[in-house]
Amino acid sequence: MSLAIGIDVGGTKLLGGVVDDDGRVIARLRRETPREGGSALTALVAELVHQLQEDTREKISKIGLSAAGFVSADRERMLAATNIAGWTGVNLAEELEPLIGARVIVENDANAACWGEYRYGAGRDSRNMIFLILGTGLGGGLITNGELFRGAHGTAAEFGHMRLNASGPLCGCGARGCFEQYCAGPALMRHVEESIAAAPERAFELLRYGDGTLSGLTGKHIAAAAHDGDRIATTAFKITGEWLGLGLASLVVTLDPDLIILGGGVSEAGEILISPARESLRRNASFSGHSLPPLVAASLGNDAGLIGVADLARG
Repeated sequence: MSLAIGIDVGGTKLLGGVVDDDGRVIARLRRETPREGGSALTALVAELVHQLQEDTREKISKIGLSAAGFVSADRERMLAATNIAGWTGVNLAEELEPLIGARVIVENDANAACWGEYRYGAGRDSRNMIFLILGTGLGGGLITNGELFRGAHGTAAEFGHMRLNASGPLCGCGARGCFEQYCAGPALMRHVEESIAAAPERAFELLRYGDGTLSGLTGKHIAAAAHDGDRIATTAFKITGEWLGLGLASLVVTLDPDLIILGGGVSEAGEILISPARESLRRNASFSGHSLPPLVAASLGNDAGLIGVADLARG
């Protein structure tokens, strides 16, 4: 049995796991991400690796690290760490090797999750797959002919920054009208706010899912309300799905995948989001929807990134 360690670093938490060659997580740890990031976070990653080795009584040398941001083509350096302080420009492979005693490969979190779903999740029967992860932003991954496509500089498949509307909302990347401005978590909330502004008398039932205020609503509250038939919540997911399908129509005609997988917190709403997205994709597809791929939910949940990056570390 070939064991590997995956560490998935987010803005608020680290997930670590020992993964066998069947994609099973046989040991796991969770820690809070140090706010100061930088060397404190790097040291914590090394600590998790040592603890996982101790827990399994194995000197595991295949180690992968995934994090949000741009990763260099050689899978060593964080070119830009969007939600992690002190890691931009840092060669993590170089800094971690003396702390761990083994080489570490670094990968973008969406790419890692994409690979996990392809190898062990909903994409196991695919060869050409688009993966979207819908959360605070919209991350992406792409499998072509059974390989993870990373592009010339390691930054391919940033689908969230494909522009849908040149005069749309300003994105954190500096451009206007990016895909994620219409489909990610903040976009879902904006669609709710716009519906409430148009019909405030309908807001009471939705607001009771939180603390009674608009600021107290979360994506999970909105999903629960939509499942219960709340009109504002249902409409917000339909609008989000409409934009999602529109963006996917452009990706499908460009990349010709055999499968599209949706992951991330927003996608956990299931068919309430996926069904309108599927219908929008059909209506907006070029060539009358010829050869449209299935659109399905991810299956590995929060483990996709650590499973994927552990597998990538095996080479």
